[in-house]
Amino acid sequence: MKLYLLKADGSEDMANISEELSLKKFKILEKDENFILMRKRRYGNPLIHAVSLIVALAFFSPFIFVNVAYFAYSYLWASPHVLITTEKVDDVGNPLEFNDMDEVLNKASSIL
Repeated sequence: MKLYLLKADGSEDMANISEELSLKKFKILEKDENFILMRKRRYGNPLIHAVSLIVALAFFSPFIFVNVAYFAYSYLWASPHVLITTEKVDDVGNPLEFNDMDEVLNKASSIL
């Protein structure tokens, strides 16, 4: 799981970014006056699931564990988390490294 940071200028900008991500099926996990934490659950590529199920049912039944492992990886570790914040430095005072919206959306729609 990687946390992506998006920069917002104010609460109105945070709401706009949050609304745009909500249209892409991101859900709000936590919300505060300085940040919004969102997540999109990924379940894996349906084509990969279908092929692995066909192989498991027709040829080699332990191959079903590949399908389960792929689903677990997609659901637990590959689901992107996005933090939309108005902060510009961390607790120590180091500047935050922000991601752009395209990078977040590419990760949300990637296969692996």
